[in-house]
Amino acid sequence: MVPVRYVPLLAATSVVQEGSEAANRLEIRRVAHIGGIMKKAIIVLAVFVFCIASSQIALATPAKAAKSHKPAKAPRAHRESNSGFGLNAIGVDAGLVDPEAAPSTIGFGAFANLGNIARDVRLSTHLGYWSKSQNELGAEASVRDISVGARAKYMFHVSSPKLQPYVGTGLGLHFFHLKAGIPGFIVEDSVTKLGLDLGGGVLTPVSPKTDLFADMWYTVADINQFSMKVGLAFRINR
Repeated sequence: MVPVRYVPLLAATSVVQEGSEAANRLEIRRVAHIGGIMKKAIIVLAVFVFCIASSQIALATPAKAAKSHKPAKAPRAHRESNSGFGLNAIGVDAGLVDPEAAPSTIGFGAFANLGNIARDVRLSTHLGYWSKSQNELGAEASVRDISVGARAKYMFHVSSPKLQPYVGTGLGLHFFHLKAGIPGFIVEDSVTKLGLDLGGGVLTPVSPKTDLFADMWYTVADINQFSMKVGLAFRINR
C-alpha cells in the first residue's frame, strides 16, 4: 500500500506525464502539418515550372506545315477561341481535395470562362464543393466547404494548338460548416472566410467545341486545402 503522504506526489507525477505526452502529440502534429504545407508548396511550384517548361518546348518546336498540301485545321484551345470579355465557355471538374487536418476526399466544381480581361489573361468564375466525415469510437466529426470565387489565368504563348499551359491566382468565399459530437450531443458551427488560390495546369482540345484540362490549386483559407482535378470546358458561340 502506498503511504498517504505519497498520493499527491503520485497524482502530480501522473498529471505531468499526461501533459508531456499531450505536448509531444501536439508537437508531432505541428511538425506533420508544417511538412504537409511544404510538400504542397513544392507541388504548386512544380506545376508552375512545368507550365513554363511546356510553353518553352512548344515555342521551340513549332508545327511544320507541309507545302504540298493543306493539313486539316486542328482545334485550338487557347487565346483565339477566348478573346474578348464575355461568357465563352462553361464546364465541370472533379478530383482529389486534400484539406488541412482532415483526410483527402473527392471534390466537385463548375465554372464559367469569361474571356480575356487583358492580353493572355483569362478570367473565370468557380463554384466548388467537398465534404468529409469521420466516425471513431462513437464520436463523429464532419466538415463541408462550398466555395464561390474568381480566378485570373495567364495563358502562356505557345505555337502548338494541342497544348496550352497556364498559371493563375484568385480569390474566393468559403462557406465552411463543421459538426462534431456523440449521439445525443452534437455541436455545429458555420463560418465564412476569404481564401487565396494559387496554381496552374494544362488544357488541350478534344473537339472543336470541347477542351480537356488538368490543374492543381493550393488554397490558403481558414482550412487550407490542396486540389488536383480534371475537367471539361464546353465553348459557347456568341
